[in-house]
Amino acid sequence: MSYKEQIELDKVPSHVAIIMDGNGRWAKQQGELRTFGHTSGVEAVREALTAAGEIRVKHLTLYAFSTENWNRPMQEVNALMDLLVSTIMNEIDSLQKNKVKLTAIGNIESLPNKCQLELKNGILETAANTGVNLNLALSYSSKWELTNAIKKIALDVQEKKLGVEEINDKLISSYLSTSNLPDPELMIRTSGENRISNFMLWQIAYSELYFTDILWPDFKKEDFYKAILDYQNRERRFGKTSEQ
Repeated sequence: MSYKEQIELDKVPSHVAIIMDGNGRWAKQQGELRTFGHTSGVEAVREALTAAGEIRVKHLTLYAFSTENWNRPMQEVNALMDLLVSTIMNEIDSLQKNKVKLTAIGNIESLPNKCQLELKNGILETAANTGVNLNLALSYSSKWELTNAIKKIALDVQEKKLGVEEINDKLISSYLSTSNLPDPELMIRTSGENRISNFMLWQIAYSELYFTDILWPDFKKEDFYKAILDYQNRERRFGKTSEQ
């Protein structure tokens, strides 16, 4: 029996987040440049997105480019930006056909103008779609997000739009870039690295974490289903006991 056949569709997580890691190492194994790995990783995005749609995951957030990634060699950064533009342009018809809604979080203003334009066009063209919400984390880091939220809260307190006594976890969540999304129930990281890498630190407080040795370009639909099944076989207690 396949992993997909074992999944209970009424217990599928509403929001799955993925740290897509291993493109560079995969390319090195093929004797190619790192940029070849990023290009090949686009197919893994299609696999994960298709799998999410088939089992009715509502939100899929992909960590596509972190604020720290700007420190990579300029050639690789430029190639990633070009890939982002071409991928969005080439995938719009497919997103429309599958009713996928495109959204993004992060410091979008820091992206090159061409990237911002294509991203904005993609978001506008798919805004009415009712399928999976494909949420791209671009020029994103959790520390950047939390710092921005704190600044906004402090400013609103200073301008007396907000009282200090009103600050709680729900209010902080409302100031984050994911304010219109539920917190991920499951976070997947590929490539064998067992760390979070500054990704959605507030939002994954109670997420189930799933780490796999598979390098991102090799990540297939069955690998996504395996992660979902692993999630469904865990007991989520949120601080309570099993008996509760």
